[in-house]
Amino acid sequence: MSAEHASVRIINAYARGEEDIAGDELWAVEAHLEACRVCRDRLASAVVEQAPAVTALVDAVWSGLEAELSTAPAVPQARRRRTAGRSARLRRRLSRRLSRWLTPTMVPWLAMIATVTVLALVLDLAGRGSGTAVGDVSFVLLLAPVLPVLGVAASWSRGLDPAYELTAAAPRAGLSLVLRRTAAVLAVLVPVLLVAGWFTGVMLAQWLLPCLAFTSATLALGGAVGVTRAAVALVAVWAAVIVAPALASGRAAFALQSAGLPAWGLALALGTAVVIARRGAYSVLGAHR
Repeated sequence: MSAEHASVRIINAYARGEEDIAGDELWAVEAHLEACRVCRDRLASAVVEQAPAVTALVDAVWSGLEAELSTAPAVPQARRRRTAGRSARLRRRLSRRLSRWLTPTMVPWLAMIATVTVLALVLDLAGRGSGTAVGDVSFVLLLAPVLPVLGVAASWSRGLDPAYELTAAAPRAGLSLVLRRTAAVLAVLVPVLLVAGWFTGVMLAQWLLPCLAFTSATLALGGAVGVTRAAVALVAVWAAVIVAPALASGRAAFALQSAGLPAWGLALALGTAVVIARRGAYSVLGAHR
């Protein structure tokens, strides 16, 4: 890759579909092609010269569609056509940008997790108002650390994403994509938790540090066993070790108290360090299963 355009060697190798191109070069050329029309035109020319079989396949598909397209309804008026064209371009541009951060399957899961947060807030407020609260345990505080983890698991689950295999096998499906989807989950859920914490009087650091620590731990463990498996395991451990005893005794565990914040800060630092040290693991398909 040069400062402005991809080299002829990389363009030709990419057009031929060579398998010995380095992973970082593949990632770089695909990222560059998304934003550079000049290199896309060069790639189109290279495909004709370097991969005639692909050109023949495209021509065969086009010949089959041409008859159907010729019988399509008449083209609308010029003004409507221009308006529709602009709207379509805007939709494609917006969809392309959102696809770098979100998947369609994440939307209902994020909505469900936000709803669970609101229900936890309602339970806290209702319990305090009626005097039936479970000791000094806040449901918002109990759920805050694991809610983003569920969103991260949903954002990278082969059972929920129909295009999972295509996404996971792409050269750009490394740590950058995992972090983008994680940031999208946090961008949606953290404001909801912030409002819930403000209403219940829970200190910001009490839920934010465990929330970030659990998220970083999910990504760190996900590099070895898969993000979804890591999320499920951590949620199960949290439910068994923290949530169940707190509800049974009516007292907040040490991990939920302000005295345990340094431990959460250390866990966040360790999780982040592991993610950075093992960033290459997220480029392997098996790491996401």
